[in-house]
Amino acid sequence: MSEKQAKLRLDKFLAEELTGTASRSQIQLWITDAHILVNGKPVKSNYKLAADDHVVLTVPEVQPVEIVPENIKLEVSYEDSDVIVVNKPRGMVVHPAAGHPSGTLVNALMYHCQDLSGINGELRPGIVHRIDKDTSGLIMAAKNDQAHASLAAQLKEHSVTRRYLAVVHGNISHDQGTIDAPIGRDSQDRKLYVVTDKNSKHAVTHFSVVERLGDYNLVELKLETGRTHQIRVHMKYIGHPLVGDPVYGRSKGIKMNGQALHAAVLGFLHPRSGQYMEFTAPLPRDMEELLTALRSR
Repeated sequence: MSEKQAKLRLDKFLAEELTGTASRSQIQLWITDAHILVNGKPVKSNYKLAADDHVVLTVPEVQPVEIVPENIKLEVSYEDSDVIVVNKPRGMVVHPAAGHPSGTLVNALMYHCQDLSGINGELRPGIVHRIDKDTSGLIMAAKNDQAHASLAAQLKEHSVTRRYLAVVHGNISHDQGTIDAPIGRDSQDRKLYVVTDKNSKHAVTHFSVVERLGDYNLVELKLETGRTHQIRVHMKYIGHPLVGDPVYGRSKGIKMNGQALHAAVLGFLHPRSGQYMEFTAPLPRDMEELLTALRSR
């Protein structure tokens, strides 16, 4: 390696060397799982290279997982040989997990596509980002590893457009704003997330009030970062939790089966052509009915 490269962190060096081949998040996973060794030993991502260091990457083989393809109807917003964009209904889990072994978006994608990308040594059908079970709206999946790396890199660089619509409790005092507050796991309950300075990650959400409905507001939210439960945690943090949120919401007021949150707009550069593409999904019926009820009060 050059003298200039010898001063780089391992993860940055690999990101430059593997541009177009692997995303930064993929490289981080390989380092964490000891698939990347320096001088025969695992090291951390921030390891600074020396000129005589010997870096070896062993790409893990894709291992099939027991995911059963299921003939579940999908609302496809766009599809080609590289990427598929789906409007996920509220109540559908994205990936099989404990308690949800079937009926997920991945089960449906396995049946619908049968040509999805592998990632990190496991056949995980192209999922590059997720939305919560009780959040509806647009989600993209990659159909090959090149597309997966491109989309993952765009997410990492915060260049993907993601705009949500939500109904929140309370009347927000200003028309727009930015919530810049780090998010981490709740020390009292590891399943929950909170705004905290301890073991947290940078998180930024931009919001604007679309419609004021008395004690409720319809808001548009734009994600700058993509932390788990980010919108739900941030809106609770500023005193305006989402209507129907079973975890971070309020027990009083209008009820709903799951949080009133919809991924309405998704935009990204096509992984092959480089052309910007943007998709919009209309509000689901339950949120439209909620808004109609609030307007008629």
